[in-house]
Amino acid sequence: MRNERLTARPEFYRGHGLGNDYLVFEGGDRAGGGWKVTPNAVRRVCDRWRGLGGDGIVVLLDRAPEDGVFPLRMFNPDGSEFERSGNGLRVLASHLHRAKLVGTERFQVRSGGSVIPMTVHGLPNPGRYDISVDMGRAVVGGDAVGLRIEALDKEGRVPHPSRGPVTFVPVSVGNPHAVVFPSGPSDELLAELGPFLATHPAFPEGTNVQLAEVSGPDRIRIRIWERGVGRTSASGTSSCAAAVAAVSSGQLDPGTIFVEMEGGVLQVTVDRALGVILRGPVEEVAEGHLTPGFLMSL
Repeated sequence: MRNERLTARPEFYRGHGLGNDYLVFEGGDRAGGGWKVTPNAVRRVCDRWRGLGGDGIVVLLDRAPEDGVFPLRMFNPDGSEFERSGNGLRVLASHLHRAKLVGTERFQVRSGGSVIPMTVHGLPNPGRYDISVDMGRAVVGGDAVGLRIEALDKEGRVPHPSRGPVTFVPVSVGNPHAVVFPSGPSDELLAELGPFLATHPAFPEGTNVQLAEVSGPDRIRIRIWERGVGRTSASGTSSCAAAVAAVSSGQLDPGTIFVEMEGGVLQVTVDRALGVILRGPVEEVAEGHLTPGFLMSL
């Protein structure tokens, strides 16, 4: 964590993108009843039995930035900080819209050192938003994810103790991904390869893992294992990485690709230069505040 002194206000907002749920807090201070955002506190808040529960936390650092770019930081439920989440960003956008900080015009946020354009296209139904994120240009290859070549075999594959060499496509969409195109993806294979690849020494910062299968000329099915989270029903950056891997490997043409996950379908547009736009629904769920007693325990 870059700054142990980060604090957040006790008020929260929860939303989800296809079941991938995030908690949004705004920056605050201890004098105003805020809580110190430490790894342990993040784990407590994200705990689904002893806390609020969530697939991650987004902290909005400033709701009125001078340059108009909303700064934020993002945390996994295991307490680790990460660069970006397509669904987490879109949940934040729904919070900004609800708070009347943005309308339907394009706006920008800053996460992990990158400026990211976003648009709230509207509310097709009450409490349900249509939101897109310009994820920028994806990069394919080992250098993009900081791959350690010495941990691979001569063909650039990850040796698995029982399954043999695992071939994957390394993709960065602001965070690292390893996309595998196995013959017949399955839950059992995800349970085996997901944690194995996510923590393999070849990936010094860890990696998100997708098992992908092209299912049509503009469709792909994926199963997801997120770094710091585990199996996930939906993920924005995973959808982007899988679509980019399919295009870069020649399995799909550039254009709009519908990515099917356990939680539903997201729309990913990949151009010939691997520029990526993610679009899909976000649903609001709840708002409230952490109680004084819970805050004292953090």
